[in-house]
Amino acid sequence: MEKTAAFFAPFIVYLYIFILNAYLPARNVSGYITRSGSNEKMQYRLNGLPVLAVVVMTWLLLCLTGVLEWDWLWQYRLYSLAGAVVTGLVFSFAIVLPHAAVRKSFLADFYLGRLKNPQFSDGRVDAKMWLYLAGAVMLELNVLNFTAHHIISHGEAVSPGFIMAAVFLSFFVTEYLFFEEVHLYTYDFLAERVGFKLGWGDLAFYPFFYAVALWSTASLPAPRTPAWMLVVAGLIFLCGWTLARGANMQKYTFKKDPAKPFLGIKPEIITDGNKKILVSGFWGVSRHINYLGEILMATGIVLSVGYPMLLWPWLYPLYYVALLFPRQVADDRLCKKKYGELWDQYVKKVPYRIIPYIY
Repeated sequence: MEKTAAFFAPFIVYLYIFILNAYLPARNVSGYITRSGSNEKMQYRLNGLPVLAVVVMTWLLLCLTGVLEWDWLWQYRLYSLAGAVVTGLVFSFAIVLPHAAVRKSFLADFYLGRLKNPQFSDGRVDAKMWLYLAGAVMLELNVLNFTAHHIISHGEAVSPGFIMAAVFLSFFVTEYLFFEEVHLYTYDFLAERVGFKLGWGDLAFYPFFYAVALWSTASLPAPRTPAWMLVVAGLIFLCGWTLARGANMQKYTFKKDPAKPFLGIKPEIITDGNKKILVSGFWGVSRHINYLGEILMATGIVLSVGYPMLLWPWLYPLYYVALLFPRQVADDRLCKKKYGELWDQYVKKVPYRIIPYIY
């Protein structure tokens, strides 16, 4: 019975999040992209933080009343993962199959998707925003359950580094939802459709794989990581967050108002009289400095848990390398198509793709 419940737990959580996303009070905002066939901006209802708060409070209530054990998702993590994998597959088929083909290959359509920006419940729920929200909240539930297992198992011998890594992941989730509107201006909304990559990726891969550092070390004894190494890990995480969040916020500010200063600094641009490219601040250091930030944040989390010779935690930052380096190539290709010679000027002015002075 417990195993069956764990298998269906992700589906129940995602359905709960869908309902909360649709009916909790929300901010109504205009996005960056326009509706297909018109000049009207896409509209979104944003309430990620309230949804996260309600789900976490629901989990706390279930644990405090004895309905669930504090580490229930840890105990049945393989069954929960299996349920998330199946839920992601079902969603992917459901969002792709009913709609007209975009490419010659069905596999390409299934993986990349056919619909650009689907919305449900008369626009109350945006598919992309719900997917990111569902993945983030499920990740937080896993972080809480995995941390509970570590504390229950080790008592007073808990690892400070493990707790620090859990705090970093919780911060990652919370600040992502705090800056929810900013992500309406990112690559996923501008270029990607909704298929297996986003659907299965957010419902199965994201909430379980991003917790791999905790998953692989929750049962291990405290590694007695020296304080100086924890400080270094924390600084790496903070540096990564500064680059990732700073770059995204600067781009968001620029796209909202190209003349508006960011952190008190007036933006420097290049223009052909029609289109503009930001070439100062974070975007004057490398063309995708935010990607470096994501990799550094993941590296800080891995170093925090205190098992640098263990392979499993390193899968997290390695995944970012495998994802973001090819994405940089694809993104540059799209920008070249959009900006033409203006993009060539930017590449000459900012030659580094991701890592300043190296790549």
